[in-house]
Amino acid sequence: MWILGIESSCDETGVALVRADVGSGLPTLAAQALHTQAAMHEAYGGVVPELASRDHIRRVLPLIQNVMHQADVGLSQLDVIAYTRGPGLAGALLVGAGSSCALAAGLGKPVMGIHHLEGHLLSPFLSADPPTFPFVALLVSGGHTQLMQVDAVGSYVLLGETIDDAAGEAFDKSAKLMGLGYPGGPALSALATLGNPLAFALPRPLLNQPNLDFSFAGLKTAVLTQSQKLGADLEARKADLAASTQAAIVDVLVKKSVKALKQTGLKTLVVAGGVGANRALREQLQADCRKFGARVHYPEPDLCTDNGAMIAMAAAMRLGAGVQSPQADYAFDVLPRWPLAQTLT
Repeated sequence: MWILGIESSCDETGVALVRADVGSGLPTLAAQALHTQAAMHEAYGGVVPELASRDHIRRVLPLIQNVMHQADVGLSQLDVIAYTRGPGLAGALLVGAGSSCALAAGLGKPVMGIHHLEGHLLSPFLSADPPTFPFVALLVSGGHTQLMQVDAVGSYVLLGETIDDAAGEAFDKSAKLMGLGYPGGPALSALATLGNPLAFALPRPLLNQPNLDFSFAGLKTAVLTQSQKLGADLEARKADLAASTQAAIVDVLVKKSVKALKQTGLKTLVVAGGVGANRALREQLQADCRKFGARVHYPEPDLCTDNGAMIAMAAAMRLGAGVQSPQADYAFDVLPRWPLAQTLT
C-alpha cells in the first residue's frame, strides 16, 4: 500500500511517500521532499500567515512530483492520500487539504485527515530504533509543549502542557530579545555552545510543582530584564545569556519528562517536535533517563521539523491499527485548534 503524506500547517511544505504492507511490520519511508519558508519570513521576524499560504500553493505540486519521481511510483499506484487537518494556520492547512482532496478526487483515491501532533508523536517509528507501546511522549515544538501517555495508536492521555508560551516560543522570543534574528531557536542554541550556562540564574517556572504543566512566559520576561540590565555589555555577554536561557528551558523539559516517567511507571520516553533536535536537550535527557533504566527515542534529525513523512506514517499506523478508515468523500475542513486528546480511536 502506497500512502502519500502532505504537511502544510505552518511554514514548511512537506511531501512524502510511505509504503505500508499490513502484517509485515512497520511502514517504511520511500521518498520525501521538504521546502522551508524560513528565509522568506526572516525579514518579518516571524511567520506571516498570508505569505505562508501563498508559498504552499507554489510548492506543493512540484514537491509531489519530486517525491513520486524519487520513488519511481506513478500517481495511479497511490492507495491513500493523507494531509494535515490541524492544528496550524488556517490558510496554510487549507492549501494542503485542498490539494490533497483535489488530487485524490482526480485519481479516484481515498483521503485521510491527520493530526499534526500525532504525526510528530509517531515520527520516531520511522527511525532505525523505533519505540514500542506504551510510552511517555514529550511533544516539544514551536507552538506546543505537552507530555502525553501513549498506550497505542490513537490512545493518548494528556499528562501536562504549557499554560502560556511553548518551549519553542521561549527559544525564539528569547533569541529575538538578544537580537539573534529569525528563526531564533537554532541561532540561540548555536550561540549557547560558546557560553556559560551558569552565568545567569534564570527562573525554572513550575519546576517544583507536583503537576506536569509547563510555563515559559516568566523565563522570557527574565531574559528581557537581564538584557536590559546588561545594556551595552549585552553583546559581550550574549553567549552566556544564550547558554543560561537554554539551560533553563532544557532543565524544565528534562525534569518534567523524568517526573512523568516515574508517575506513570513507564520506562520509555519519546521526544518529538522541532525542539527535540536540540543537542543539549538530547544529552541531558539521555543522562537523566539512564540513571533509572529508561530509554529515550527520537525521530531522525531531519524528521524533527514539520514534514510529510510523519503525516504519511501516522496515516499508515492508524490504518494498520484499524482506528481510522480513508474516505472517498472529498468535502473537507481544517481544524486550526484541535487538541490531540480529541482524536478519535
